Amino acid sequence: MRNTLIVGLLVATVLAGVVVAQAPQATAPAPATRTKAPEAARVYFISPKDGDTVAQKFTVQFGLKGMGIAPVGVNQPNTGHHHLLVDLAQMPNMSMPLPANDNIRHFGGGQTEVDLTLPPGKHTLQLVLGDYLHTPHEKPVTSEKITITVK
Repeated sequence: MRNTLIVGLLVATVLAGVVVAQAPQATAPAPATRTKAPEAARVYFISPKDGDTVAQKFTVQFGLKGMGIAPVGVNQPNTGHHHLLVDLAQMPNMSMPLPANDNIRHFGGGQTEVDLTLPPGKHTLQLVLGDYLHTPHEKPVTSEKITITVK
């Protein structure tokens, strides 16, 4: 009797595994439509300027025209929040949410400036506006890449 019960449990377990293995696989949801940006939207650096020499700790001020600032999670038309690209050789995938790391800094609280500390040498900075999900807009709103020297 005991062996019959064990065999029955094993058969049930195997059959359950077969049913699960044959079940259709869940598919990832299709990406949401990217947020559109107004044609005239522009993001830029107030300071520092291209070619400036700065101390190791300095303030970066972000400028924006043609759009407003909104924090992450707030889905309002014609708004976004800043991302600062530091020493990034290649632009990230602009159709996906931007990752957060040392080279891509997020300002999802709606900040318009940051005190930044960088080691001495030449560095590049660039701004990208992201929507409420950290994804660049359908027409990405990016600044010119600037080069600064940290002394």
